Amino acid sequence: QVQLVESGGGLVQPGGSLRLSCAASGFTFSWYAMSWYRQAPGKERELVASITNNGGSTVYSGSVKGRSTISRDNVKNTVYLEMNSLKAEATGVYYCQAVLWGRAYYGQGTQVTVSS
Repeated sequence: QVQLVESGGGLVQPGGSLRLSCAASGFTFSWYAMSWYRQAPGKERELVASITNNGGSTVYSGSVKGRSTISRDNVKNTVYLEMNSLKAEATGVYYCQAVLWGRAYYGQGTQVTVSS
């Protein structure tokens, strides 16, 4: 079955960096675009970044553009989100997403807290 397992979250001070990972299994990873979503406390889940199946194209939300990089390793079946110059508004649970056969799959999420 499809599994997405996020990791790499934690507590970081403003201005700090984190690298999130999402290990995928149960489908042919290299065939599909992947995305990262964030759900801040009390808010709806929102798109942070997406990457095409071969990594050739990426898209970022305005809130992270210029400070984050999405990448993938199709040998390790893993997608990454590197975040720099973190601000308090980046706090939330980060989920990776795959859309397979018209259905969106998410992992369990990894908590990111930006606080001094």
